[in-house]
Amino acid sequence: MKYQIQFISQVDLEKHVKNTIDTYGQILKSIDLKRFNSNVIDPIKLLFDKNIYNKTYEEIINNEIFRQRDKSNTNAIGYFHQNIFEYLKNCVVPKTGWDVIYTNHITNQKIYVEMKNKHNTMNSSSAQKTYIKMQNQILQTPNDLCFLVEVIAPNSRNVKWECCIDSTHVSNEKIRRLSIDKFYEIVTGEKDAFYQLCSYLPYLIEKIVSQNKNLIVEKDTVLTELRNIDNNLQTALFKLAFKTYEGFVFK
Repeated sequence: MKYQIQFISQVDLEKHVKNTIDTYGQILKSIDLKRFNSNVIDPIKLLFDKNIYNKTYEEIINNEIFRQRDKSNTNAIGYFHQNIFEYLKNCVVPKTGWDVIYTNHITNQKIYVEMKNKHNTMNSSSAQKTYIKMQNQILQTPNDLCFLVEVIAPNSRNVKWECCIDSTHVSNEKIRRLSIDKFYEIVTGEKDAFYQLCSYLPYLIEKIVSQNKNLIVEKDTVLTELRNIDNNLQTALFKLAFKTYEGFVFK
């Protein structure tokens, strides 16, 4: 596939995608029973899930293993979306503070960015904290802007962020809420910059993964270890969670 993206070099994009894929290394490691139960598995929930969804315990447990891996790889995707801006002109990715800072050297204006993967992942407390942080930044540097950039937004947008702080409605034209395509447009000057990236990614990821022979999900040992506790998986799960509880006497 011919490389036609102008705002990031092919070498830099391949390097960034490879670095992102490398962060999956720990996620691919075998999940044993200790790791599986590190957040304490609720056997009552699994019992309901098994019967309501008409699944076997093997299927329910494998689904839970996948869920745990999926939760872990959210950090890898966050790394991808944030750190790609290291390679884009006039952008820096600070170690602390803000996710991205973009400088418009024509207007001598900075944009301080907080990034979120999904628009509905911020609770009211988190939203208030982020908004107050942006208010403080604008007080310190009145010429600058603050953006909340959402990868998965309800729609393509660049709007004033209207927030509620201590039951008071607040808004400021310099504090804005953007979908990521609009932020790419500001940074690159290209309206379809994010589309260009998304169009090339499937080819690039497949290419890099096919070249990396170490990207193999190790065999999980959860089911084997549970069966070592008891061949009946329901009993094994109860033994795991309730072995010291009153009334639970196992042979």
